[in-house]
Amino acid sequence: MSTTNTTRRDLLKKAGQLAIAAALPLNPIKATVNSKKQEHLAGSINHSVCSWTYGFLSLAELCQLVKELKINTIDLVAPKDFSLLKQHGVNCSMCYTAGKVSLTQGWNDPTNHAWLIKDYLAAIPMIAEAGFKNLICFSGNRNGMDNQTGLLHCVRGLQQILPVAEKSDVTLQMELFNSKIDHKDYMADNSTWGVQLCKELGSTNFKLLYDIYHMQISEGDIIRTIQDNHAYFGHYHTAGVPGRHEIDESQELYYPAIMRAIAATGYKGYVAQEFIPSGQSKEAKIAALRKAVQICTI
Repeated sequence: MSTTNTTRRDLLKKAGQLAIAAALPLNPIKATVNSKKQEHLAGSINHSVCSWTYGFLSLAELCQLVKELKINTIDLVAPKDFSLLKQHGVNCSMCYTAGKVSLTQGWNDPTNHAWLIKDYLAAIPMIAEAGFKNLICFSGNRNGMDNQTGLLHCVRGLQQILPVAEKSDVTLQMELFNSKIDHKDYMADNSTWGVQLCKELGSTNFKLLYDIYHMQISEGDIIRTIQDNHAYFGHYHTAGVPGRHEIDESQELYYPAIMRAIAATGYKGYVAQEFIPSGQSKEAKIAALRKAVQICTI
Protein backbone atom coordinates (compact mmCIF):
# COMPACT_ATOMS: atom_id res chain seq x y z
CA MET A 1 0.00 0.00 0.00
CA SER A 2 1.38 3.37 -0.94
CA THR A 3 2.20 6.14 1.51
CA THR A 4 -0.33 8.31 -0.33
CA ASN A 5 -3.16 5.81 0.29
CA THR A 6 -2.22 5.44 3.95
CA THR A 7 -2.28 9.19 4.43
CA ARG A 8 -5.67 9.48 2.71
CA ARG A 9 -7.12 6.71 4.91
CA ASP A 10 -5.80 8.38 8.04
CA LEU A 11 -7.28 11.70 6.99
CA LEU A 12 -10.68 10.13 6.32
CA LYS A 13 -10.59 8.44 9.74
CA LYS A 14 -9.79 11.74 11.45
CA ALA A 15 -12.53 13.51 9.49
CA GLY A 16 -15.05 10.94 10.72
CA GLN A 17 -13.94 11.45 14.30
CA LEU A 18 -14.31 15.22 13.95
CA ALA A 19 -17.81 14.83 12.50
CA ILE A 20 -18.87 12.71 15.49
CA ALA A 21 -17.38 15.24 17.90
CA ALA A 22 -19.18 18.10 16.14
CA ALA A 23 -22.51 16.34 16.61
CA LEU A 24 -21.99 16.21 20.39
CA PRO A 25 -22.55 19.22 22.71
CA LEU A 26 -19.30 21.13 23.11
CA ASN A 27 -20.06 21.57 26.77
CA PRO A 28 -22.71 19.22 28.26
CA ILE A 29 -23.02 21.36 31.39
CA LYS A 30 -23.56 24.53 29.34
CA ALA A 31 -26.12 22.75 27.16
CA THR A 32 -28.04 21.69 30.27
CA VAL A 33 -27.99 25.25 31.65
CA ASN A 34 -29.29 26.65 28.34
CA SER A 35 -32.05 24.03 28.30
CA LYS A 36 -33.12 24.97 31.83
CA LYS A 37 -33.03 28.65 30.91
CA GLN A 38 -35.38 28.08 27.96
CA GLU A 39 -37.65 26.00 30.19
CA HIS A 40 -37.71 28.87 32.70
CA LEU A 41 -38.72 31.35 29.96
CA ALA A 42 -41.49 29.12 28.60
CA GLY A 43 -44.90 30.78 28.88
CA SER A 44 -43.39 34.00 30.23
CA ILE A 45 -45.00 36.36 27.69
CA ASN A 46 -48.38 37.85 28.59
CA HIS A 47 -50.30 38.47 25.37
CA SER A 48 -52.72 41.21 24.37
CA VAL A 49 -54.19 42.63 21.16
CA CYS A 50 -54.80 46.28 20.26
CA SER A 51 -58.47 47.01 19.72
CA TRP A 52 -58.08 49.34 16.73
CA THR A 53 -56.23 46.85 14.53
CA TYR A 54 -59.15 44.44 14.90
CA GLY A 55 -61.75 47.15 14.42
CA PHE A 56 -63.61 44.98 11.89
CA LEU A 57 -64.97 43.24 15.00
CA SER A 58 -67.16 44.89 17.58
CA LEU A 59 -65.55 45.18 21.01
CA ALA A 60 -67.88 42.45 22.26
CA GLU A 61 -66.77 40.17 19.42
CA LEU A 62 -63.14 40.95 20.15
CA CYS A 63 -63.72 40.05 23.80
CA GLN A 64 -65.09 36.69 22.70
CA LEU A 65 -62.13 36.15 20.37
CA VAL A 66 -59.44 36.88 22.95
CA LYS A 67 -61.12 34.51 25.37
CA GLU A 68 -61.18 31.79 22.70
CA LEU A 69 -57.48 32.41 22.03
CA LYS A 70 -56.82 32.39 25.80
CA ILE A 71 -55.29 35.88 25.58
CA ASN A 72 -58.05 37.42 27.68
CA THR A 73 -56.61 40.94 27.38
CA ILE A 74 -57.21 43.92 25.08
CA ASP A 75 -55.10 47.07 24.58
CA LEU A 76 -56.29 50.64 24.05
CA VAL A 77 -59.79 50.78 25.50
CA ALA A 78 -61.46 53.90 26.91
CA PRO A 79 -63.31 54.05 30.27
CA LYS A 80 -66.70 54.10 28.52
CA ASP A 81 -66.11 50.47 27.53
CA PHE A 82 -64.69 49.18 30.81
CA SER A 83 -68.07 47.77 31.83
CA LEU A 84 -68.22 45.71 28.63
CA LEU A 85 -64.78 44.26 29.33
CA LYS A 86 -65.92 43.40 32.85
CA GLN A 87 -69.02 41.63 31.51
CA HIS A 88 -66.75 39.37 29.46
CA GLY A 89 -64.11 38.97 32.14
CA VAL A 90 -61.47 40.60 29.93
CA ASN A 91 -58.55 42.71 31.15
CA CYS A 92 -57.40 46.04 29.65
CA SER A 93 -53.62 46.14 29.41
CA MET A 94 -53.42 49.77 28.24
CA CYS A 95 -56.15 52.38 28.74
CA TYR A 96 -57.14 55.63 27.10
CA THR A 97 -58.50 58.63 28.98
CA ALA A 98 -62.21 59.39 28.79
CA GLY A 99 -61.56 62.69 27.02
CA LYS A 100 -59.79 63.84 23.88
CA VAL A 101 -57.11 61.53 22.49
CA SER A 102 -54.54 63.32 20.35
CA LEU A 103 -51.24 61.93 19.11
CA THR A 104 -50.08 65.31 17.80
CA GLN A 105 -51.14 67.58 20.69
CA GLY A 106 -49.33 66.27 23.73
CA TRP A 107 -47.39 67.01 26.88
CA ASN A 108 -44.52 68.78 25.11
CA ASP A 109 -46.69 71.84 24.52
CA PRO A 110 -47.70 73.73 27.70
CA THR A 111 -50.76 75.16 25.94
CA ASN A 112 -52.17 71.61 26.10
CA HIS A 113 -51.48 71.08 29.79
CA ALA A 114 -54.78 72.44 31.14
CA TRP A 115 -57.01 70.01 29.24
CA LEU A 116 -54.55 67.14 29.51
CA ILE A 117 -54.28 67.49 33.29
CA LYS A 118 -58.07 67.64 33.58
CA ASP A 119 -58.56 64.53 31.42
CA TYR A 120 -55.84 62.49 33.11
CA LEU A 121 -56.88 63.38 36.66
CA ALA A 122 -60.40 62.26 35.73
CA ALA A 123 -59.23 59.02 34.08
CA ILE A 124 -56.74 57.76 36.66
CA PRO A 125 -59.36 57.01 39.37
CA MET A 126 -61.59 55.28 36.77
CA ILE A 127 -58.73 53.03 35.73
CA ALA A 128 -57.80 52.23 39.31
CA GLU A 129 -61.42 51.47 40.24
CA ALA A 130 -61.68 49.08 37.28
CA GLY A 131 -58.56 47.28 38.49
CA PHE A 132 -56.48 48.21 35.44
CA LYS A 133 -52.91 49.48 35.64
CA ASN A 134 -51.71 51.37 32.56
CA LEU A 135 -52.66 54.69 30.95
CA ILE A 136 -51.19 55.79 27.64
CA CYS A 137 -49.91 59.29 26.90
CA PHE A 138 -48.17 61.06 24.01
CA SER A 139 -45.44 63.65 23.58
CA GLY A 140 -47.13 65.44 20.69
CA ASN A 141 -45.47 66.91 17.60
CA ARG A 142 -42.45 69.23 17.64
CA ASN A 143 -43.95 72.06 15.57
CA GLY A 144 -40.52 73.70 15.47
CA MET A 145 -39.75 73.05 19.15
CA ASP A 146 -36.35 71.62 20.07
CA ASN A 147 -36.20 68.29 21.89
CA GLN A 148 -34.81 69.61 25.18
CA THR A 149 -37.50 72.28 25.52
CA GLY A 150 -40.17 69.71 24.73
CA LEU A 151 -38.75 67.33 27.31
CA LEU A 152 -38.82 70.02 30.03
CA HIS A 153 -42.42 70.88 29.15
CA CYS A 154 -43.36 67.20 29.43
CA VAL A 155 -41.71 66.99 32.84
CA ARG A 156 -43.53 70.04 34.18
CA GLY A 157 -46.89 68.86 32.92
CA LEU A 158 -46.60 65.21 33.94
CA GLN A 159 -45.34 66.13 37.41
CA GLN A 160 -48.78 67.59 38.08
CA ILE A 161 -50.54 64.25 37.63
CA LEU A 162 -47.90 61.73 38.72
CA PRO A 163 -48.69 61.97 42.47
CA VAL A 164 -52.27 60.89 41.74
CA ALA A 165 -51.05 58.07 39.50
CA GLU A 166 -48.64 56.89 42.21
CA LYS A 167 -51.33 56.98 44.87
CA SER A 168 -53.72 55.05 42.56
CA ASP A 169 -51.07 52.51 41.45
CA VAL A 170 -51.57 53.50 37.81
CA THR A 171 -48.58 53.76 35.48
CA LEU A 172 -48.46 56.46 32.82
CA GLN A 173 -46.79 55.22 29.65
CA MET A 174 -45.64 57.45 26.80
CA GLU A 175 -45.62 55.69 23.46
CA LEU A 176 -42.58 55.94 21.20
CA PHE A 177 -43.50 56.43 17.51
CA ASN A 178 -41.39 56.68 14.40
CA SER A 179 -41.45 60.12 12.76
CA LYS A 180 -40.00 58.81 9.50
CA ILE A 181 -43.02 57.00 8.06
CA ASP A 182 -46.13 57.04 10.24
CA HIS A 183 -46.04 60.03 12.59
CA LYS A 184 -44.22 62.89 10.96
CA ASP A 185 -42.78 65.44 13.43
CA TYR A 186 -43.65 63.39 16.55
CA MET A 187 -41.19 64.27 19.32
CA ALA A 188 -40.88 60.98 21.26
CA ASP A 189 -39.43 59.19 18.24
CA ASN A 190 -36.41 57.55 19.88
CA SER A 191 -35.61 55.61 23.03
CA THR A 192 -32.82 57.97 24.16
CA TRP A 193 -35.21 60.92 24.48
CA GLY A 194 -37.81 58.75 26.19
CA VAL A 195 -35.37 57.28 28.69
CA GLN A 196 -34.14 60.77 29.56
CA LEU A 197 -37.73 61.80 30.25
CA CYS A 198 -38.14 58.82 32.58
CA LYS A 199 -34.96 59.78 34.43
CA GLU A 200 -36.06 63.39 34.80
CA LEU A 201 -39.44 62.34 36.24
CA GLY A 202 -37.86 59.73 38.50
CA SER A 203 -41.05 57.78 39.16
CA THR A 204 -41.72 54.07 38.80
CA ASN A 205 -45.23 55.11 37.73
CA PHE A 206 -43.94 56.61 34.51
CA LYS A 207 -42.54 54.39 31.78
CA LEU A 208 -42.29 54.07 28.03
CA LEU A 209 -44.49 52.07 25.72
CA TYR A 210 -41.77 50.58 23.53
CA ASP A 211 -43.34 49.98 20.13
CA ILE A 212 -41.03 47.49 18.39
CA TYR A 213 -42.34 48.32 14.94
CA HIS A 214 -41.84 52.06 15.35
CA MET A 215 -38.42 51.76 16.95
CA GLN A 216 -37.15 49.39 14.27
CA ILE A 217 -37.90 52.13 11.75
CA SER A 218 -36.50 54.93 13.92
CA GLU A 219 -33.33 53.38 15.28
CA GLY A 220 -33.14 49.58 14.94
CA ASP A 221 -30.90 47.64 17.39
CA ILE A 222 -34.04 46.35 19.10
CA ILE A 223 -32.67 43.59 21.32
CA ARG A 224 -29.70 45.58 22.61
CA THR A 225 -31.99 48.53 23.37
CA ILE A 226 -34.32 46.28 25.35
CA GLN A 227 -31.42 44.75 27.26
CA ASP A 228 -29.95 48.15 28.12
CA ASN A 229 -33.15 50.08 28.88
CA HIS A 230 -35.77 47.55 29.96
CA ALA A 231 -36.14 49.23 33.35
CA TYR A 232 -37.83 52.13 31.57
CA PHE A 233 -40.05 50.04 29.29
CA GLY A 234 -43.44 49.21 30.77
CA HIS A 235 -45.27 47.86 27.74
CA TYR A 236 -44.54 46.53 24.24
CA HIS A 237 -46.33 46.67 20.87
CA THR A 238 -45.59 44.53 17.83
CA ALA A 239 -45.99 44.78 14.05
CA GLY A 240 -44.08 43.64 11.00
CA VAL A 241 -41.49 45.82 9.27
CA PRO A 242 -41.97 46.93 6.56
CA GLY A 243 -45.69 47.51 6.16
CA ARG A 244 -47.02 47.11 9.72
CA HIS A 245 -48.61 43.80 8.82
CA GLU A 246 -48.12 40.26 10.12
CA ILE A 247 -45.04 39.49 12.21
CA ASP A 248 -44.21 36.30 10.32
CA GLU A 249 -41.29 35.31 8.09
CA SER A 250 -42.36 37.85 5.44
CA GLN A 251 -40.68 40.74 7.26
CA GLU A 252 -37.31 41.70 8.74
CA LEU A 253 -37.84 41.30 12.48
CA TYR A 254 -37.45 37.90 14.13
CA TYR A 255 -39.95 38.10 16.96
CA PRO A 256 -39.10 34.84 18.81
CA ALA A 257 -35.63 36.24 19.57
CA ILE A 258 -37.12 39.58 20.61
CA MET A 259 -39.58 37.85 22.92
CA ARG A 260 -36.77 35.84 24.50
CA ALA A 261 -34.86 39.07 25.09
CA ILE A 262 -37.91 40.66 26.73
CA ALA A 263 -38.56 37.62 28.92
CA ALA A 264 -34.91 37.43 29.95
CA THR A 265 -35.20 40.88 31.55
CA GLY A 266 -37.81 39.53 33.97
CA TYR A 267 -40.59 41.57 32.36
CA LYS A 268 -44.06 40.68 33.71
CA GLY A 269 -46.21 43.08 31.70
CA TYR A 270 -47.95 42.65 28.35
CA VAL A 271 -46.91 42.40 24.73
CA ALA A 272 -49.78 43.65 22.56
CA GLN A 273 -50.16 42.72 18.89
CA GLU A 274 -50.65 45.95 16.94
CA PHE A 275 -50.11 44.74 13.39
CA ILE A 276 -52.72 45.40 10.70
CA PRO A 277 -53.77 41.99 9.30
CA SER A 278 -53.45 41.91 5.52
CA GLY A 279 -55.95 39.11 4.89
CA GLN A 280 -59.18 39.92 3.06
CA SER A 281 -61.54 37.75 5.08
CA LYS A 282 -62.41 37.84 8.76
CA GLU A 283 -61.18 34.26 9.08
CA ALA A 284 -57.77 35.15 7.60
CA LYS A 285 -57.36 38.11 9.93
CA ILE A 286 -58.23 36.03 12.99
CA ALA A 287 -55.83 33.32 11.83
CA ALA A 288 -53.10 35.98 11.60
CA LEU A 289 -53.65 36.94 15.23
CA ARG A 290 -53.58 33.31 16.29
CA LYS A 291 -50.28 32.81 14.46
CA ALA A 292 -48.78 36.00 15.94
CA VAL A 293 -49.55 34.80 19.45
CA GLN A 294 -47.93 31.46 18.64
CA ILE A 295 -44.83 33.22 17.26
CA CYS A 296 -44.51 35.27 20.45
CA THR A 297 -45.08 32.33 22.79
CA ILE A 298 -41.64 31.16 23.84
